Formats: sequence, C-alpha cells, structure tokens
Amino acid sequence: MSDRIDRPERPEPADRPAPADHRRLGRELGLFGTDPLIGSGLPYWLPDGAAVRRSLEDFVHALERRAGYRHVYSPVLGKRELYELSGHWAHYREDMFPPLEMGGEEQLVLRPSLCPHHALLFRSRSRSYRELPFRMAELGDMYRSERSGVLGGLSRVRAIRLNDAHVFCTPEQAAAEVRGALELIAAAYRAMGVVPSRYRLSLPGPGGKYAARPELWERATAVLVRVLAELGLPYEEGVGEAAFYGPKIDVQVVDAAGRESTLSTVQVDFHQPERFDLHYVGADGARHRPVMVHRSVVGSVERAVAHLLERHGGAFPAWLAPVQLAVLPLGPEQEERAAALAGRCLELDLRAEVLGAERGSLGARVRAARPAPYLAVLGPREAADGTLSLRLRDGRRLDPLPVGEALSGIAERVRAHTVELW
Repeated sequence: MSDRIDRPERPEPADRPAPADHRRLGRELGLFGTDPLIGSGLPYWLPDGAAVRRSLEDFVHALERRAGYRHVYSPVLGKRELYELSGHWAHYREDMFPPLEMGGEEQLVLRPSLCPHHALLFRSRSRSYRELPFRMAELGDMYRSERSGVLGGLSRVRAIRLNDAHVFCTPEQAAAEVRGALELIAAAYRAMGVVPSRYRLSLPGPGGKYAARPELWERATAVLVRVLAELGLPYEEGVGEAAFYGPKIDVQVVDAAGRESTLSTVQVDFHQPERFDLHYVGADGARHRPVMVHRSVVGSVERAVAHLLERHGGAFPAWLAPVQLAVLPLGPEQEERAAALAGRCLELDLRAEVLGAERGSLGARVRAARPAPYLAVLGPREAADGTLSLRLRDGRRLDPLPVGEALSGIAERVRAHTVELW
C-alpha cells in the first residue's frame, strides 16, 4: 500500500455549476429510495444500489485485512448499563433512541456507536503486549435519533452502516497507528476518486458534553498533532467538534451544494479504556492500560455513496459501477451471443447487462447505458470473428479485441480498484 497522502483540494468556486444532487441521481439510476411506511431517514437499497454498496463494503473489508485488521460481528442492541459505562448515556443520550423495555428492570438500547461493544470484545479474555496493536474492524449497523428536519437522502439517516475499527495498542504505538489509519484512508480515497477538502483537528469546546480529565485530552491531542506534523498535512482546528471521549482528525469533503461534512475520522481515546478497565499484560508481567484508536476509512456507507454519486455524477469508477459492461446486440440474431457474453462476465465476477432491441433504438440504448464504464455493440461482424469493440465511457473507442482479452482487461482494472478505465 502506498503511503502517499493527498493534500486537501479546495472547493470549486460558488459560481461554477454544481453536480447533480445525489437524491435525484439515486432516483434516476434506480439505486435507493424511501417509503413513508418505512419512515424518514430509513432508505432502502434497490439491486443496482445494493451492488454499489456491496462493492464498497467488500473493497474496504479487503483493504483492512491487508492492513492487519481482524473483523468481528457484534449485536446492534446493548443494555442501558453498557452506555452508562461508556459515557454515551451521559453525553450522547439526546441522539439515541429511547430504551426498549424488556420487563422488570432490563432495558435494551439500539446502539449509537460500535466502540462500547468492541471494548467488551477486547476485554473478553486476557491480552498480552505481544498481541498489540490489536486491530479490530466491523462493518456494523448503528442507529441515531436524528430529527426529521435534518434528514436528507443518504447523507443524514437514522439507520447507519458504519465502517468502523478500533485499534488497541500501547501508548508508544499510538502515533504509528494514527499514521497507518490516515494512509489507509488515503489509499481508499485514491481508489474512489475522492480528494479531501481539508483536515480538521477536532478539539473540545466549552460545556459539559465532554469527558473530564484534561490531562488525557492533552495526551491524545499531542499524538494527533505530532502525526499531522510528521506527514506535513495542513489542518485547521475545530473547537467544539471533538467526540465526547477524545480529540480526532476529521477528513472533510464538500458536497454538490458546497456543504462540508466529515467522511473519515481518526480518534485517540484514553477515556474509554479507563471506563471499561481495559488492560494488557506487559513484558514486566504487570497490567497496563491500552490506548484506543478509533478509525473509520469511509465513515458511514450511506454518506460515502452519497458523496461518490455527486463526485462522479453517477458515473462510478468501474469497480463500483452497478453495471460494468453494457452489451448491445444490434438485432435479434445477436441476442443469444449477447446472453453468452453476459454469462462469461458473471464467471469473471463482472456485472454485465444486455440491452436488447426491446429497449429501443441503438441510439436510445447507447444513451441509456451512458453510466456504464464499458459498452460493447454486438453486430454480425463481432459475432462472426469473436471480437469486441469496446467503447469507454470517456468517449474513447478501442480497437477490436478477442472477447477473452477484452473481458480480461476489464476484470483486471476492476480488481485493481482504479479510476482509470484503460
């Protein structure tokens, strides 16, 4: 993995036309929708949208595995006492759904974050310093009681699929883990074609919503500042933007309307290891307190897809595109061959769609296939000589290639997770 980290990209001038809103694109492309009977902030994913989401989740999962993360599953519910222990109940209750009454004194809560569960998984058995850093990751669901007025498309929802991870490490390892997390984020952004607008060092502000112990905040902030300085990344301080348990580096992006939001984050936390009495056995045989580095590469899957939709105008990188190859038979004579070609794509784990004559004229089908990165028109000549003449979404047309070579070329670029088409 390359350790290059892209510098921030300033937003486009306000007088420059903005790309289409992700909500309109989502409807036009048949990716996702909502229904009043399901509820606000609870989008559903249609087959093409589910293909985009699954591709993104699989990519992040593989990226994390190569970086040494171990993946887990944890339940979306927890006892109220769990969130009292973590501090969420005291500092974050207004953004949580009311507890579910289970009878007697038991109350269950839909989790607003994954970190309390991961802390319990870490302390489920004794840990040695030899196991550290222990990198735990999960693509998990969480829920936040957002007000109806702030909900919008995929960018602000109540049911969230979060790409989350927690690194349990020694204090001496914390800076390297923060740096590794930022490098992982940069690698994902290159594959997605995303450039951050700025890096924000989010610090506590006035008020009582933050955990006490100023000395822990100072230690955590010092780690983040050190890494930012070592990487030469410009940043701006955001007072009042910290998590209640610690400071963080937020990777900011700008949407189609010029609104800024956080896509990825890296946080250093000395607070929750103390709350959960986490420890590991050091080389000296004594118990030591680990540091907890919270890290999200793409943040919530919903917000990531919303940003990608607007960033690319619905023309996703090939590895994310719901239809990667559009196959257009000129007439009924080529339909059987087109279906066979789609079958070969399936064997290569490529997503292909046949747009037959029943979908309209050739021109209409070419326009309908415009979001697809690759298009192949099958006529009598291609059927006879077993070749494909690929048209790329950027307007280029490749010389005829043997079918196997053409499909292998597409599959190679999809597996490489690149924004380059050819």
